[in-house]
Amino acid sequence: MILYGAPVSPYVRKVLVYAAERGLDVQLVPVGIGDPNPDFVAASPFKKMPAMTDGDFSISDSSAIIAYLEAKNPDGALIPSDAKDRARATWYDEFADTIFTAAAGKIFFNRVVSPKFLGRPGDEDAAAAGEAEVQPLFAYLEGVIPESGYLVGDAFSFADIAVASPFVNAAHCGVVPDAAAYPKLTAYLSGVHGRPSFATWIGREKKMLGLG
Repeated sequence: MILYGAPVSPYVRKVLVYAAERGLDVQLVPVGIGDPNPDFVAASPFKKMPAMTDGDFSISDSSAIIAYLEAKNPDGALIPSDAKDRARATWYDEFADTIFTAAAGKIFFNRVVSPKFLGRPGDEDAAAAGEAEVQPLFAYLEGVIPESGYLVGDAFSFADIAVASPFVNAAHCGVVPDAAAYPKLTAYLSGVHGRPSFATWIGREKKMLGLG
C-alpha cells in the first residue's frame, strides 16, 4: 500500500498511526501542498492529502482510507462494531477533522507551515485566534474523557487516533492543555501520544521541524 502525504499533516498522521497499530505495511511517498506528482493526483484529483493506492484501487481522505483498511482487515478492528460506540467514534473523528483541526490548524499553519515550507511569514493574529479557539475544545474533552482513559468503549480505538492526531500539531507550536486546568486531558494525551505508533512519528516530525 502506498500512502501519499506529509506526516506533519494530522490527516496523514492519522492513517500512519492507524496502520502502525494494525501492523499494516505502508510505504509513505512524501508530497507537499498542491504537489503535481501524477500518481498522487490520480489518487487525489483535488490534491488533498492523504491519498492511497492499494494495487489497482485508489482513494483519498483519511477517514475513507481507514474505512477501507478496516473492512479489508477485520481482525483486530479499531472501529467499534457496537452501533452506539461506532456512532461515537464517527463523531470524534468528525470533531477532530473539522472542529479541532480548524482551530489548531490556524496555529500550525501560521507558525510552522507558512514560514518553514512556504517561505513567508505567518499571520500571528490568526495563530493567536486559533489558540483562543482551542481552549473551549480542551474543556469539552476534559468533560467527556471516561475513567478508562479511552474515548469509546473503554478501549483504544480509531476515535483516540483521530482526536490525538491534531494535538501533535498544536504541541509542535508549544500549545498544549494546561495540566492544572485539564488534568484528564493531559493524562489522556500523554498515554495516547506515548504509544509507539504515535511516538515514532512524533519523534521524526520533531527532527524534521528542527524541534529537537
